[in-house]
Amino acid sequence: MTRTIIESKTKTAVIGFDEPFCVIGERINPTGRKILAEELERDDFSRVEFDAIAQANAGATVLDVNSGAVFSNKMAEDPRYADNNFVEPMLMPEMIKRVQAVTDTPLCIDSSVPGALEAGLQACEGRPLLNSVTGEEERLELVLPLVKKYNVPVVAISNDDTGISEDPDVRFAVAKLIVERAADFGIPAHDIVVDPLVMPIGAMATAGHQVFTLVRRLREELGVNTTCGASNISFGLPNRHGINNAFLPMAMGAGMTSAIMNPVALPVNAKKIAEKKAELQALGVALPEGMDDEAFVQLFGMGSTQPRPGKEMEAIRAANFLFDRDPHGGDWIKFNKVAPKAGQEGRGRAGRVGGRRRG
Repeated sequence: MTRTIIESKTKTAVIGFDEPFCVIGERINPTGRKILAEELERDDFSRVEFDAIAQANAGATVLDVNSGAVFSNKMAEDPRYADNNFVEPMLMPEMIKRVQAVTDTPLCIDSSVPGALEAGLQACEGRPLLNSVTGEEERLELVLPLVKKYNVPVVAISNDDTGISEDPDVRFAVAKLIVERAADFGIPAHDIVVDPLVMPIGAMATAGHQVFTLVRRLREELGVNTTCGASNISFGLPNRHGINNAFLPMAMGAGMTSAIMNPVALPVNAKKIAEKKAELQALGVALPEGMDDEAFVQLFGMGSTQPRPGKEMEAIRAANFLFDRDPHGGDWIKFNKVAPKAGQEGRGRAGRVGGRRRG
């Protein structure tokens, strides 16, 4: 059976047909995250470290580290800071070092800049996943030699020089081409993780059916593992978690073995808490004195003030159990075990101290 091995200095993650679903945490990515990009420009990596720990605690099997940033405030002193090809090879190894300092979760090195990929490979301990190669000729010639040189697995995205096709047969043909070109470099199929490109269901009604069919073909005909940007399926729709929670187990049933996604339900921020309290006060609702913010947000169904596993993680763990990839349901039971309230640690059933009641 196909098994893709990803390693840190001390841990091993396996992507495989009969393995638990591999969650690749996507949060460490400055693209579209203005605050994170500004912090990185100031050499502030605290949010990177926080996101690494939060995602690992939420159950991410692998952490994606994306260095896609330009430094707008430094452009005045040096215009090269506006160029990803200049910024990312410097930024990537520092991000990786910071992540490795706070967690031993295996990593995925993510960049469109070959120089950043190699800089990341040199900084990374173990055997990371490389993200990514496409069917574009220039990209194949630049990335596949790195995959071979460092003996690492790689994500293969099913687009080529013509762009992204809406035809799943074309996307399959691109994936097949990449697998064949990789073989020319001596790279085995088990080290290719194909991203068949999930289209938004809101824009293409057949997107779900397409990707399920395509994943089955990739597994049966090419024998490769697969991944995707899981949230793409629900882009532009309300209640995206509901769509994602249905999509992921269905994709797993079709043979998908991993996904790049956010495993964390983000904390409720102070602004939302203050707005809710003001709303309740306007309605004349009196809150108990001394109620802390965590008790407040849980009481009113707002979530938590702390990062915790997202709903998608619940769906994935349930599917692992149902697909018999969680022996005896141990992981499911652990995931759903309610932590004892403060002062009740060590108490028995129904909160009583000791065992049975005396007659």
